[in-house]
Amino acid sequence: MHTIRVWDLPTRLFHWALALCVVGLLATGNIGGNWMNWHLRLGYAVLTLLLFRFVWGLVGGHWSRFSSFLFAPNTLWRYLRGQSLPEHSVGHSPLGALSVWALLIILLAQVGSGLFSDDEIAFFGPLVSLVSSDVVGQSTSYHKNIGKFLVLGLVVLHLAAILFYKLVKKVSLVQPMVLGDKQLPHTLTAAIPSAQDTWRTRLLALVVLGICAAVVYRVVALGNTPAF
Repeated sequence: MHTIRVWDLPTRLFHWALALCVVGLLATGNIGGNWMNWHLRLGYAVLTLLLFRFVWGLVGGHWSRFSSFLFAPNTLWRYLRGQSLPEHSVGHSPLGALSVWALLIILLAQVGSGLFSDDEIAFFGPLVSLVSSDVVGQSTSYHKNIGKFLVLGLVVLHLAAILFYKLVKKVSLVQPMVLGDKQLPHTLTAAIPSAQDTWRTRLLALVVLGICAAVVYRVVALGNTPAF
């Protein structure tokens, strides 16, 4: 067996930060009250992380790039029929890629709708003043009645997949996302590239994150609402 770097440090930090923020969003949204202040802040954090991930999907390590887990329908079909390729066991599999894309898009829709939502009690999104009452009503309805449950369902599905791989396939999906490395046979590693994960790429990730945070701050400020 040979060790290769699959998940670079920025991708791993993004993953765990996003997981903590999503749990925090679900918790504070259900508790309500003054915890909604933290709900808003966590929403801004998730939006920053999502923007970072979309940029990092273009310039990050090999297995973090979108090009490594954009699969054609026939590739997914062959995978479901048991005709997988060696690289499908390294990064995201075709089925896992669908889950990742769904999570990114639904989370983006959820935090996006939150920017225009109003609970008509004490809390409202920072961009409510920029749109009509119809848009606010539709955004609020989606955020509270649809998007929240889509996010919760995907979280449960994600956890179920982790347990399935661990208990049935005897493969840990958590350890590589913690340590960044995977053990692969020597016969396979010759054709499998290792993700670049140097101090230079980590510095680039920090710069990208800072830019994304600044963009979110400016977007929130459009509604003349303090970001934090």
